[in-house]
Amino acid sequence: MLTRQQAREILDEMIQNPSLHRHCLTVGMVMEAYAKKLGKDPEEWYVTGILHDADYEKYPDKHPAIIVAQLRKMGEEKIAHAVSAHYTKWNVPYETLLDKALLACDELTGFIVAAAQIRPTKLEGLTPKSVKKKFKNPKFAAGVERDEVMTGL
Repeated sequence: MLTRQQAREILDEMIQNPSLHRHCLTVGMVMEAYAKKLGKDPEEWYVTGILHDADYEKYPDKHPAIIVAQLRKMGEEKIAHAVSAHYTKWNVPYETLLDKALLACDELTGFIVAAAQIRPTKLEGLTPKSVKKKFKNPKFAAGVERDEVMTGL
């Protein structure tokens, strides 16, 4: 099993952009929390989260093929499949809970960060009710593909 440390080294090597790096770490933390809540392997889910966009900066036209190939070479088929399926328009079946969680968490974390950025207290005090209200407004964080979030839920 690919360790947290090994995954972090891959991430740090492949991504220089601070925003994309932060996004990957955020998705990893959210995935880890969901794994704990659902009785799944938190290490596996964290690794999946932080590596899902690892090749995006250097190879945007080939994303996610580069990181998926690297994961498969390392014997991480389950993680590779989840990464290859984290966008519905790629038409890769998302069947496992890991696949669906990554699909939902990827877009949702970006949305929550956007919601927090407009608040004076940022994440502190941000409620699910407030996030849901903003989610219904298509003009807020318009780049977030809401159908991706709903498909993963």
